Amino acid sequence: MSTSLSWGRHYLMTEPTHYRIDYAINPFMDTEIQPDPARARAQWDTLRATIEELGGRVDVISPRADSPDMVYAMNLGFAATLAEGRRHALLSHMRFPERRNETLTAVEWFDANGWGTAYVGKDGIGPTFEAGDVFPFAGHLVAGTGPRTDEMALKTLAAEMNVRVLCVRTTHSGMYHLDLAFCPLDERRAIICPDALAPESAQALLDLIPEPLVITEEEALSTFAANSIVIGRTVVMPSCPDRIRTVLEGWGFTIRIVEMSELHLGGGSVRCVTNPLDIVVGRDLPVVYGGEVIPT
Repeated sequence: MSTSLSWGRHYLMTEPTHYRIDYAINPFMDTEIQPDPARARAQWDTLRATIEELGGRVDVISPRADSPDMVYAMNLGFAATLAEGRRHALLSHMRFPERRNETLTAVEWFDANGWGTAYVGKDGIGPTFEAGDVFPFAGHLVAGTGPRTDEMALKTLAAEMNVRVLCVRTTHSGMYHLDLAFCPLDERRAIICPDALAPESAQALLDLIPEPLVITEEEALSTFAANSIVIGRTVVMPSCPDRIRTVLEGWGFTIRIVEMSELHLGGGSVRCVTNPLDIVVGRDLPVVYGGEVIPT
């Protein structure tokens, strides 16, 4: 059996207190269709409780009234403990100005909790970077570029974390973050939707995964199945079609479904609202001093 992921048991989440659809910056958002606040809160609470029931830990950052998308905490920044033991977060520089105020509160939280912080860009100046595009897998920090993250940002990402970054190009407007198309499951397995990526990037990522669970465009967009998290051998998912369930259970995973329909209205699901804080360079990613970016 493959070794379980050593990260993914400690998350940062933002309460959905101010979650609403004030603008449309992805194909899922429609200002005429607003989430039900009580249902959104109940779904968020259930997800948090599920993580804690499975032995995970959740830290909560206060939401901003002017940032209705802040509930999607995955995009606040990429955080990891560096090889020398220092905790460090590279703050996101959001593509759309509507989301940039989120970073103002995120940096305060990281600073107050003992994390160092850095930026690739700020206030619309410099390359954009959104942490929903970044995952450790198979010795690489896999980073999606295109709709939300600029390729130029990856040099800073690699250097700040002293890791090897594999650049893959996202080309699908509906899977604008890599976390909608890619989900590491354990050291050998991952969910992937190749239709989200440029052909050469899809092949590079498939080559990296010894045992891929390939899902279709329709499965990715209609079920958000790739936008899941893994705690040990349990996959916490918003939905799991029978075909995907058969594969996952055959690999020894347990499935926990958490209803996230209200959060889907803003274009995110389980992964989008949970930002892992327990990634460790030197354990989950090899140390590459000065960093390295591998294009595809």
